[in-house]
Amino acid sequence: MSRFHVDIPLRWADLDAYRHVNHARTVTLLEEARVELVFHRASEDDADGAGAWSDGLLVASLQVDYKVQIPYEGQSVRVGMWTDRVRAASFLIHYELHTGPADSDPVAVVAQTQMVPYDLGAGRPRRLSDIERAFLARWADTPEEEPGRRNGSPGAGAGTGARGARSAAAEPRPPGSG
Repeated sequence: MSRFHVDIPLRWADLDAYRHVNHARTVTLLEEARVELVFHRASEDDADGAGAWSDGLLVASLQVDYKVQIPYEGQSVRVGMWTDRVRAASFLIHYELHTGPADSDPVAVVAQTQMVPYDLGAGRPRRLSDIERAFLARWADTPEEEPGRRNGSPGAGAGTGARGARSAAAEPRPPGSG
């Protein structure tokens, strides 16, 4: 089981009047991380055909829990992602966004999106292919339980990254390690 990690550089435009990353801009950072996984990484692995999501993939729902503010200090933020609840025509992506690029940086945001593959030509959702399911299985993980969290909400992430540069890496995790 693995989690996908990517570093997203913060921009001055991400700030609000309170000198921290604006809550709405945080959703944009999550979107940029998701694009790295389901479009860029999937197209790199397109020998499998998982890159078909470029033909249509919608966010059906989004849940974001803000834990701490993200100060702007010219840094990148680390986003760890994993998948679960892969159904016939939907799946979940879970996120942990850290305040900086190190795994020791606090988790500022935990979130999840329900994703739906969509046939743009037919104008309706479609089923996941076996190849897409196999791609999602590579990033399946289970969250660590923490006191006060609902079952299935994100736990702690790990990883390091380079400041100011977009980078992505898979962090292998032993089964059952969370």
